[in-house]
Amino acid sequence: MQGHQNRDTDGSRLDAFAPATVMLGALRERWISAVDLLELHLRRIERYNPALKAIVTPNTDGARCAAAAADEARGRGEDRALLGLPLTIKDCIYVQGLPTTGGLVERAGAIAEADAPLAARVRAAGAVIMGKTNVPPNAGDWQSDNPLFGRSNNPWDLERTPGGSTGGGAAALAAGLTPLEFGGDYAGSIRIPAAFCGIYGHKPSEGAVPRRGHFPAPNTPNPVTAMAVQGPLARCAEDLELALDVIAGPDVGEDVAWRLELPPARHRRLADYRVAVLPPIGWLPVDGEIMAALDGLATRLGGIGARVKETQPEALGDLREYYATYLAIMWAVSTMGRAREDCLREAEEIRSHSDAFQDLAWADGLEAGAGDYAVWFGRREMYRESLRAFFREWDLLLSPANFVNAFPHTDAPWEERLVEVNGERVGYGWQSVYPSLANFSGHPATAFPVGQTGSGLPIGLQAIGPYLEDRTPICFAALVAQESGGFRRPRGYDGD
Repeated sequence: MQGHQNRDTDGSRLDAFAPATVMLGALRERWISAVDLLELHLRRIERYNPALKAIVTPNTDGARCAAAAADEARGRGEDRALLGLPLTIKDCIYVQGLPTTGGLVERAGAIAEADAPLAARVRAAGAVIMGKTNVPPNAGDWQSDNPLFGRSNNPWDLERTPGGSTGGGAAALAAGLTPLEFGGDYAGSIRIPAAFCGIYGHKPSEGAVPRRGHFPAPNTPNPVTAMAVQGPLARCAEDLELALDVIAGPDVGEDVAWRLELPPARHRRLADYRVAVLPPIGWLPVDGEIMAALDGLATRLGGIGARVKETQPEALGDLREYYATYLAIMWAVSTMGRAREDCLREAEEIRSHSDAFQDLAWADGLEAGAGDYAVWFGRREMYRESLRAFFREWDLLLSPANFVNAFPHTDAPWEERLVEVNGERVGYGWQSVYPSLANFSGHPATAFPVGQTGSGLPIGLQAIGPYLEDRTPICFAALVAQESGGFRRPRGYDGD
């Protein structure tokens, strides 16, 4: 992979674009100290972050103390999975002593009193938390722009979004400001930023990582929500697996007896994979360069002996009902706590001016009662059963991560936003369609880069795997990198 030299000639420094696994190897071999590795990244943050606005809550003093402690621990012969590795965490995830704003001005002083389970596990593994990364308000957009911290920019093109809601973290990774990031994914909030910035992102199987400790959401063990998960972003697939191994496991109360042992990847050679390619969705256009990349990968896989076929789980149909049910649940969850009268009034207004199925699903979610919620979850289990049967025959379902590549920043009101696809203006909200394939079903999905557009922007796809077989799509993405070259650093960002 480009820029992944282990160390320079005097052995004292690493290329800032080296994988996290390489950095950890250098720390173990004493090629570099945790303090020096942190300072390398702090210099890069000082140099590049003003233009990117990716890392918005620095933890410089705390990170320096943690790095010094990591070096002392290594001096005593200790080793842990992330000991001495500097990294960042999405603003929305609670990190003790740091604000968790969700991009809201009124939460600027909302200092976390305790770590989220994810942050606690990362800290216990010896990581050096350098700071928190930018998000949209309430983590509810595919841009990362808010009144509190401003707008994060894509290192490939500062006039374009790095995605959202883990957009600041994706930008920081792509620019070499951090070797590892942790975010959340409800509607592509890990995978879309990964695709937009040319990096890797993994949405874990639902239940594999505790959901508690993310704002906005109930901060209780096993919150009564679904589909939203927390997971890692990185510059190579191997780093995703490293990070997932740190954060995966049961939440409090379950950990007295439950254990999570993710099975190994189904295959270690691309030629052995059985890859289903999602057929085009008739009602949603996809950027031609994304489809060309998908077709090209499918052709290469077939050429090396993999079984490849355009197919999908039968129950998905044309995906309208599948997507509508996902939206209804998402809106029902998102409006919890709002006055019932306000929700009913908004639903009536929606129905009065639109009969589009996605708008009707929005209205359904606003009007939902407990019975509706139960019916939708029953339908969800029907789809999950269909996918279980599907993955007995196939190892992966390959699809776009989004129907569009990184688009220019927009300040237009949500309902007026459009993105250009093949010369056509398409509704902004459709960006949750491809992510919903894994969010609604609870399956793991890995976003990975497969090349660039003619104008030099990254192109990303996603591999959706069998439930709780997260290592299978991660391993597949790692093997594809050997064919496609994997991560490429953006122009203008050196490795010093």
